[in-house]
Amino acid sequence: MKRSRDGRTPKALIVQRDRTVLLDLHTPDADQVRVGLSRFAELVKSPEHIHTYRLSSLSLWHAAFAGMQEGEIISFLEEHSVTGVPKDVVRYIREMLDRTGRIGLKRQGERILLEIDPSVREDVLELEGVVSLLDIQPDGSLIVPTGNRGLIKKALVRAGYPVDDLAGYEEGDSLSFRILDTDADGRPFRLRHYQEAAAQSFYCGGTERGGAGLVVLPCGAGKTTVAIRTMELYQVQTLVLTTNRTAVAQFKRELLTRTSLRPEDVGEYTGSLKQIRPVTISTYQILTHRRSKKDEFTHFELFRGANWGLVIYDEVHLLPAPVFRVTAELQARRRLGLTATLVREDGQEDEVFSLIGPCRYELPWRELEKEGWIATARCMEVRVPLDPDLTENYDLADKRGRNRIAAENPAKLKVLQKLLEKHAEDRVLVIGQYLRQLYRVARLTGAPIITSRTPNEEREALYEAFRLGDVPILVVSKVANFAIDLPDANVAIQISGTFGSRQEEAQRLGRILRPKKNGGEAIFYTVVTADTRDQDFANHRQLFLAEQGYLYDIVEAKDLWRGAGDEGCLGVVRS
Repeated sequence: MKRSRDGRTPKALIVQRDRTVLLDLHTPDADQVRVGLSRFAELVKSPEHIHTYRLSSLSLWHAAFAGMQEGEIISFLEEHSVTGVPKDVVRYIREMLDRTGRIGLKRQGERILLEIDPSVREDVLELEGVVSLLDIQPDGSLIVPTGNRGLIKKALVRAGYPVDDLAGYEEGDSLSFRILDTDADGRPFRLRHYQEAAAQSFYCGGTERGGAGLVVLPCGAGKTTVAIRTMELYQVQTLVLTTNRTAVAQFKRELLTRTSLRPEDVGEYTGSLKQIRPVTISTYQILTHRRSKKDEFTHFELFRGANWGLVIYDEVHLLPAPVFRVTAELQARRRLGLTATLVREDGQEDEVFSLIGPCRYELPWRELEKEGWIATARCMEVRVPLDPDLTENYDLADKRGRNRIAAENPAKLKVLQKLLEKHAEDRVLVIGQYLRQLYRVARLTGAPIITSRTPNEEREALYEAFRLGDVPILVVSKVANFAIDLPDANVAIQISGTFGSRQEEAQRLGRILRPKKNGGEAIFYTVVTADTRDQDFANHRQLFLAEQGYLYDIVEAKDLWRGAGDEGCLGVVRS
């Protein structure tokens, strides 16, 4: 262990007055400090040696609702900071956490009251747009009309005041079932310790403290099992919203194999089926369908199609704006959001916080990796020079044109061929953004391709062939970012992505994180055009995974042709 000249272990953090926190990756306890810091701060930069975190109102509120105390956060920073904690930062932490207890919603008979601490009542009522959402009574009490319960929470969060919603929820119609103690093959089945803990954290003993919030776990960690356990705890009819028909089918399969529910208890509400049953599973796509922008959303009545006691939002970080709007009206229903990351690229994290709820449970990815619940993963970025024939076009193009030219750089295909040769015995997913590029890859490799145009039946057949080993390579578009159960996939090669999307990077790594039968590791390659916007986007995409402790080994494409093996390539540059 490295020590400073005075014999003490070097400290890992520098806390700055602008509320940024610098983490020195070369200190002995950097990994341990990173895990603690990520509980209440968000990563904003992850270069080679120093990672930059930021303390924000939302990051601190999530920590507070998850049970962290003001003193715990300040003590952590003081313990690990080289220069101490500036008074301005201490003051900000105290102010943000102090605000978590100032405003609450409570039920009084049939009415919902907004209760505000007298010390901030006048300031709050002067906030723009707040009074218009309230009925102020002669005695000064503040009544929240039923339809405004979500809107008032959203308005106050944006004004800097999180609302503790203790107004309770409608019970919904009952649904009796249990989780089976054997799986589909007759083998004993038990929830993992963290799955039970996540469900119980959301349930909160059935009190008004539970019933709304987020569970954050990596792909492959069994978020569906957490949802099913939550359903079992509440025993109520449930609406499940997810990303696509594949996810609908997988959720339905899990319910019918893991629980005592019968086929007639579980319905699909998709393009081809319109079943409303005690458990109904639908997609965001079908809910946001409308014939034209002037028309109403065709299927929003599903939200009122039964007396739901629980609504489950799978991949909640993708929740579309129209569903946010109807969710603002659904505050009397319990709401469970499942996600691998709290990151939203549209900056609407505050809407998730206010309309779905605060984070109730989160477990670091690398902790699950250490326990063997998800595969050990290695991340590598392979940097490719821009094809010389495209240099002039790139220089003359606008930003959008440069993005496309760099992402579809033909030189990436040579690297892809080399990586496929290296992993000839593995199960490989080749993932990309642009269809023209993906079809070129499919022709080059002879591998089947799955895009949004691929019929659902054909998709399922190809996924099954991949699971069986009949198809060792699948070329997939962004439709494969979510809800694909391919446990034997151990290599992913990303050749293009959705600009700088951190959530997509997390989801794509997640495709290969399911534990491997032989305990082998997973390898995630990102092929990037060097010194272009493609590389800039890659740096941003990697932020969330860097926060989870994944470091990207940087490899120059030319090294692949020099015969450098893994040991020769790894560690050239660490991001």
